[in-house]
Formats: sequence, C-alpha cells, structure tokens
Amino acid sequence: MPPAKITRYVCSECGYTTTTKTGKCPSCNSWGTFEAVHEAKPEATTQDTIPHIKVISAVDVKPPARIATGIDELDRVLGGGLVPGGVVLIGGQPGIGKSTLLLQAAGSVAKSYDSPVLYISGEESDAQISLRASRINTASEKLYLYSGSNIDDALRNLEGNNFAFIVLDSVQAMTTESDSGWPGTVTQVRAVAQRVVDTAREHNIPAVVIGHITKDGKIAGPMVLEHMVDTVLSFSGEGYSSYRMLRAVKNRYGSTDELGVFEMRGDGLFPVSDKSGLYWNRDDVSVPGVAMTIALEGSTPLAAEIQTLAARTVFPYPRRTSRGIELNRFQLLTAVIDRRCSIATNSHDLYINVAGGLSLQDPSADLPACAAIASALRNVPLQAGTCWLGEVGLAGEIRPVTRIDLRLREAARLGFHTAVVSSREQVKFEGIKTVRVTHIDAALRGLISST
Repeated sequence: MPPAKITRYVCSECGYTTTTKTGKCPSCNSWGTFEAVHEAKPEATTQDTIPHIKVISAVDVKPPARIATGIDELDRVLGGGLVPGGVVLIGGQPGIGKSTLLLQAAGSVAKSYDSPVLYISGEESDAQISLRASRINTASEKLYLYSGSNIDDALRNLEGNNFAFIVLDSVQAMTTESDSGWPGTVTQVRAVAQRVVDTAREHNIPAVVIGHITKDGKIAGPMVLEHMVDTVLSFSGEGYSSYRMLRAVKNRYGSTDELGVFEMRGDGLFPVSDKSGLYWNRDDVSVPGVAMTIALEGSTPLAAEIQTLAARTVFPYPRRTSRGIELNRFQLLTAVIDRRCSIATNSHDLYINVAGGLSLQDPSADLPACAAIASALRNVPLQAGTCWLGEVGLAGEIRPVTRIDLRLREAARLGFHTAVVSSREQVKFEGIKTVRVTHIDAALRGLISST
C-alpha cells in the first residue's frame, strides 16, 4: 500500500510553510506565492531500522583535499578551493558574469588536472556556450557540455566517467522526473537541488550550482535551498562598473569574511591583485573632510578613503546622510564628537561617503570617520600621509583593532608614513611611524594641521 500523501503550501518568495493555503504570506507579506507540495507520509520506524549512533571522538576525519579552480580570488573565497562532495550555490544579478566565471573555472580544472569536467546548461544552447568558451579561451578536450532541462538525463552521464567537477547553470531552469511542475517552481527547485547534492555526495565530486536572485537580492526559490548546500556565494557589481565582487554568505569549509574582486573584460573575468587602487585615487592634495584608513575584508587589507562634507543649515534639525557607513553608526560618531570633543555639530548638515562605493563594516572605520567629520567642521585638512586605525567608544576612548600589523604593512606599502592607533595596540611592525592615542579629543587636537 503506497504511503499517504501530505499536502503543504510553500511560499515561493521566502519558503514559509503552512498546511492551509492563504492568499497572503504571513512571513514576507507577498500575495499569491503559495504553491502546493505533496509529500509522502514517513513510515513508522521499527526497532530493527533504527540507525546506529557513534561517539563523536571516534569518527575518523581527514581534512578534505581541495581542488583548485586556478582562479586565485575564487579559491580564496571558497577557503582554498572546491571540496570533493561539496556543493556550492552562487547567486547574482542577470548578466553579472556568473556563467563566465564558472566556465573559466571549469576549463581551468579540466586543463590543470587533465580530468573531464561536466558543464550542464538549462538556459543556453551548445553554440552559445561554445562561442563564450572560445572568446574567453577556456575550450578544452576535457570540458564536456550538456544542454537541456532534464537534470536526470544530465547526471546519467556521470556513470562510467571520472568527472572532476560539475557546473549546473541554473537550478531554476532544470526539472527532475521525480516531481511534477514547471522549471523554477518550489517543488522542482528543491528536487533538482537535492538531486545534485545526492549525486555530488555519491560520486565524491564537487558541484557548483548557479541560482537566480529576486529583486530583493535573495536567491530565488525556497529558503531551504541555501540550507541544502555547503557554500553560498554572492556575486555582485554595479552596472556602470567593470568590477565584480564575490563574497561567501555561508561556508561550511572556510571563512565568510573573504572578498574576491574581479574585472570584467572582453575575454573574461580577471582577478584584481591591488584592490586598494579601486577605492583610493592616490591624490596627495590634502582636502578638509578626507581621512584614510586600512580596512579588512576577511584577510585582505584595503585602503579606504572616507569623505565628509559639512554645510551650514538654516533648519532646526540638521541633515545626516551616509553612504558606505551605516547611518546609525554615523549619527553615533557625530554625537561622540559633539559631546567628547566640544565640536558643535548641530548647526551643520553632514554628509559622509566612502569613495569607490565600498561599504565598511569594520570597526576600524570609526576613528577615520571621526577625523573626517572634525576636519570638515573646522574646514582644515588632516596631515597628509596619515592613516587612522581605531574603534571609538561612547566615552571617546580609542580601542584596538584586529590584525594591526597586517594593516600597517599595507599602509607602508601604499606610501603612508604615519598611522594613528590606539595606545593599547600591540604593534610589532616597525616600517611606519605610529602615533598612539587614548582619547578621540587628543587625536583630533594633535593631528589637524592648523591647530
């Protein structure tokens, strides 16, 4: 007797599940997004079928031997390369370069390891992919292509072949025979992803799956999709810029703090080695309201230029506008300057910006932001060749930041001769002059050139 069916309704926007179909999702407030999912009721487990348990310390574990993609920025974000049996989900805007990046990686693995790589495409024809491969010079005798929308037919090609790597483009374009529905529906997306995960585990080969994103920047499909895979990457960039950013949102085999930067050219995506040049114009002219810092994106130090503009206001409530630094954080630092440094801020509109479109979450941006605000309000420039590294507390104290020696080494490489740091920092690097400060008032009073 076949098991009974259980009907659930899943929101295609956020993955919220309910047993009653409604018009509006109570989780994300979207209308008409519920889709029926029929599941088999699990059979009762008998004593003979209870799986055995193990002591966790007795499990034999060896570090996975990673497969390098040959693209340094991609490997670093992944944590050192692809893990056999691991599944990576990469999402990004249409046309951002996801297919190009993975086609380059597939071609590099095929050439480096002299092993076959399978590229599965449900969106483009053989001719389109072949033309792209020729344009970016990744064509190889070991790079195989399957064009079609049936994931079961595509994965049958693994039988009898020792593939080193699988790419699926994209999970929303594929269907599986085990479920009904159109490509992209909740049931099909989940079933296709599960099929890829099971195959990767069974054959112990890495798989990378491309996913579409919604208008809110989230990966389209049920939320369970991100939980099924081992790594989730976000590939982003601005339409007016040729630069692309790769970040890990989730990574079971590495850090989620790394940042990969690529430049899109006519013949493919190329890693950017000197990332500091993207966010700093290297202008030696001192301008009021401009302060430099060395921020960290994972293990990568970046020179960041923080710009502030102060303009007198005739309104009782001065305006605060921020780009690149969280607005609430900007307002907090403004209050610290007003209260702890006796610099009046309530008569000026204040605008702060991190040059180049960089978004700073690093606490080390507190001190340079305060320096830029004070410089703009007093209309005097900061000392040239100085970078500011420190977290600012509500009492105005300067706190240490992480990996100070790495930051100072990068500052010295870029030509800075002085760094303002917390007096509590344990500095070992001696290639740059350090000015140690305890309080924000002392830091600003001693280093604004006209005071």
